[in-house]
Amino acid sequence: MNKLEIRKKILKIRKKNNIQDFRIDFEYILRILKKNKTSNKIVGGYYPYNYEVNVINILEKFEKYNYQISLPRIKKNSRMDLFYWSTKDPLMINRYGIPEPTSDKILYPSILLVPLVAFDKQFNRIGYGGGFYDRYIKKLKKNKNIITIGIAYSFQKVKKIPINKKDMKLDFIITEKNN
Repeated sequence: MNKLEIRKKILKIRKKNNIQDFRIDFEYILRILKKNKTSNKIVGGYYPYNYEVNVINILEKFEKYNYQISLPRIKKNSRMDLFYWSTKDPLMINRYGIPEPTSDKILYPSILLVPLVAFDKQFNRIGYGGGFYDRYIKKLKKNKNIITIGIAYSFQKVKKIPINKKDMKLDFIITEKNN
Protein backbone atom coordinates (compact mmCIF):
# COMPACT_ATOMS: atom_id res chain seq x y z
CA MET A 1 0.00 0.00 0.00
CA ASN A 2 1.14 3.56 -0.61
CA LYS A 3 1.02 6.32 2.02
CA LEU A 4 -2.34 7.64 0.87
CA GLU A 5 -3.96 4.19 1.07
CA ILE A 6 -2.43 3.51 4.50
CA ARG A 7 -3.54 6.92 5.79
CA LYS A 8 -7.11 6.43 4.55
CA LYS A 9 -7.36 2.92 6.02
CA ILE A 10 -5.91 3.75 9.46
CA LEU A 11 -7.88 7.01 9.85
CA LYS A 12 -11.08 5.07 9.19
CA ILE A 13 -10.11 2.44 11.80
CA ARG A 14 -9.07 5.12 14.31
CA LYS A 15 -12.37 6.96 13.96
CA LYS A 16 -14.31 3.71 14.37
CA ASN A 17 -12.36 2.69 17.48
CA ASN A 18 -12.33 6.17 19.10
CA ILE A 19 -10.87 5.01 22.42
CA GLN A 20 -11.66 7.46 25.23
CA ASP A 21 -10.01 5.74 28.19
CA PHE A 22 -6.60 5.14 26.61
CA ARG A 23 -3.79 5.84 29.07
CA ILE A 24 -0.10 6.29 28.43
CA ASP A 25 2.26 5.09 31.14
CA PHE A 26 3.96 8.31 32.25
CA GLU A 27 6.58 6.35 34.21
CA TYR A 28 7.53 4.56 30.99
CA ILE A 29 8.21 7.92 29.33
CA LEU A 30 10.29 9.04 32.33
CA ARG A 31 12.35 5.83 32.07
CA ILE A 32 13.04 6.57 28.39
CA LEU A 33 14.16 10.09 29.31
CA LYS A 34 16.36 8.88 32.16
CA LYS A 35 17.94 6.18 30.00
CA ASN A 36 18.71 8.79 27.33
CA LYS A 37 20.05 11.24 29.94
CA THR A 38 17.63 14.00 29.00
CA SER A 39 18.07 16.91 31.36
CA ASN A 40 16.49 19.79 29.41
CA LYS A 41 12.97 20.17 30.76
CA ILE A 42 11.09 21.36 27.67
CA VAL A 43 8.44 19.06 26.19
CA GLY A 44 6.79 19.58 22.85
CA GLY A 45 3.32 18.12 22.80
CA TYR A 46 0.23 18.41 20.65
CA TYR A 47 -3.44 19.04 21.20
CA PRO A 48 -5.38 15.92 20.10
CA TYR A 49 -7.32 16.28 16.87
CA ASN A 50 -9.20 13.86 14.61
CA TYR A 51 -9.24 10.97 17.12
CA GLU A 52 -5.51 11.20 17.94
CA VAL A 53 -4.29 9.81 21.24
CA ASN A 54 -5.07 12.37 23.92
CA VAL A 55 -1.78 13.43 25.57
CA ILE A 56 -3.15 16.28 27.70
CA ASN A 57 -2.94 14.19 30.90
CA ILE A 58 0.74 13.46 30.09
CA LEU A 59 1.42 17.16 29.51
CA GLU A 60 -0.25 17.94 32.86
CA LYS A 61 2.06 15.45 34.58
CA PHE A 62 5.12 16.93 32.88
CA GLU A 63 3.99 20.35 34.08
CA LYS A 64 3.76 19.04 37.67
CA TYR A 65 7.38 17.85 37.31
CA ASN A 66 8.33 21.45 36.38
CA TYR A 67 8.75 20.85 32.66
CA GLN A 68 7.86 23.67 30.29
CA ILE A 69 5.24 22.65 27.74
CA SER A 70 5.04 23.80 24.14
CA LEU A 71 2.44 23.13 21.46
CA PRO A 72 2.67 23.57 17.69
CA ARG A 73 1.39 26.56 15.81
CA ILE A 74 1.24 26.50 12.01
CA LYS A 75 2.73 29.51 10.27
CA LYS A 76 1.67 30.93 6.91
CA ASN A 77 4.51 29.29 4.96
CA SER A 78 3.41 25.74 5.92
CA ARG A 79 6.04 25.70 8.65
CA MET A 80 5.53 24.96 12.30
CA ASP A 81 7.06 26.21 15.52
CA LEU A 82 6.27 25.24 19.08
CA PHE A 83 5.12 27.91 21.50
CA TYR A 84 4.94 27.98 25.28
CA TRP A 85 1.68 26.69 26.71
CA SER A 86 0.46 25.89 30.19
CA THR A 87 -2.45 23.52 30.72
CA LYS A 88 -4.27 26.50 32.28
CA ASP A 89 -3.85 28.69 29.18
CA PRO A 90 -6.53 29.26 26.53
CA LEU A 91 -6.08 28.02 22.99
CA MET A 92 -7.16 29.44 19.63
CA ILE A 93 -8.45 27.37 16.70
CA ASN A 94 -6.35 27.50 13.52
CA ARG A 95 -7.52 27.25 9.90
CA TYR A 96 -7.35 23.43 10.10
CA GLY A 97 -9.59 23.34 13.19
CA ILE A 98 -6.67 22.46 15.48
CA PRO A 99 -6.28 24.25 18.85
CA GLU A 100 -3.02 26.24 19.13
CA PRO A 101 -1.34 28.23 21.92
CA THR A 102 -1.81 31.99 22.01
CA SER A 103 1.69 32.68 23.39
CA ASP A 104 4.36 34.27 21.20
CA LYS A 105 7.21 32.64 23.15
CA ILE A 106 8.88 29.99 20.97
CA LEU A 107 10.30 27.01 22.89
CA TYR A 108 12.63 24.44 21.35
CA PRO A 109 11.87 21.12 23.03
CA SER A 110 14.36 18.41 23.90
CA ILE A 111 11.47 15.91 24.04
CA LEU A 112 8.87 15.91 21.28
CA LEU A 113 5.64 13.90 21.53
CA VAL A 114 4.58 13.28 17.94
CA PRO A 115 1.06 12.43 16.76
CA LEU A 116 0.81 10.00 13.88
CA VAL A 117 -1.62 8.20 11.63
CA ALA A 118 0.41 5.00 11.11
CA PHE A 119 3.82 3.57 12.03
CA ASP A 120 6.01 0.52 11.48
CA LYS A 121 8.52 -1.41 13.58
CA GLN A 122 11.40 0.68 12.19
CA PHE A 123 9.84 3.82 13.82
CA ASN A 124 8.78 5.32 10.48
CA ARG A 125 5.54 7.26 10.62
CA ILE A 126 2.82 8.69 8.43
CA GLY A 127 1.08 11.87 9.46
CA TYR A 128 -1.60 13.75 7.57
CA GLY A 129 0.70 14.37 4.60
CA GLY A 130 1.71 18.00 5.14
CA GLY A 131 5.27 17.23 6.27
CA PHE A 132 5.02 19.64 9.23
CA TYR A 133 6.63 17.31 11.77
CA ASP A 134 9.26 15.98 9.34
CA ARG A 135 10.44 19.53 8.56
CA TYR A 136 10.32 20.56 12.22
CA ILE A 137 12.27 17.52 13.47
CA LYS A 138 14.88 17.95 10.73
CA LYS A 139 15.29 21.64 11.64
CA LEU A 140 15.62 20.89 15.36
CA LYS A 141 18.07 18.01 14.94
CA LYS A 142 20.48 20.29 13.07
CA ASN A 143 21.09 22.34 16.23
CA LYS A 144 19.88 20.28 19.16
CA ASN A 145 19.76 16.81 20.63
CA ILE A 146 16.08 15.88 20.70
CA ILE A 147 14.17 12.71 21.59
CA THR A 148 11.14 12.07 19.37
CA ILE A 149 8.39 9.87 20.77
CA GLY A 150 5.45 8.87 18.60
CA ILE A 151 2.18 8.37 20.46
CA ALA A 152 -0.28 5.92 18.90
CA TYR A 153 -2.79 3.14 19.37
CA SER A 154 -1.33 -0.32 18.70
CA PHE A 155 -3.81 -0.86 15.84
CA GLN A 156 -2.09 1.97 13.94
CA LYS A 157 0.95 -0.25 13.37
CA VAL A 158 1.41 -1.47 9.79
CA LYS A 159 3.90 -3.88 8.27
CA LYS A 160 5.92 -1.29 6.34
CA ILE A 161 5.69 2.46 5.80
CA PRO A 162 6.96 3.55 2.38
CA ILE A 163 9.54 6.28 3.05
CA ASN A 164 11.40 8.95 1.13
CA LYS A 165 14.40 11.15 1.96
CA LYS A 166 12.20 13.84 3.58
CA ASP A 167 10.67 11.44 6.11
CA MET A 168 12.12 11.61 9.64
CA LYS A 169 12.25 8.40 11.65
CA LEU A 170 11.18 8.62 15.31
CA ASP A 171 13.31 7.48 18.26
CA PHE A 172 10.46 5.71 20.08
CA ILE A 173 6.79 4.88 19.60
CA ILE A 174 4.55 4.34 22.61
CA THR A 175 1.20 2.59 22.46
CA GLU A 176 -1.12 1.17 25.10
CA LYS A 177 0.85 -2.10 24.77
CA ASN A 178 3.88 -0.43 26.45
CA ASN A 179 1.92 0.00 29.67
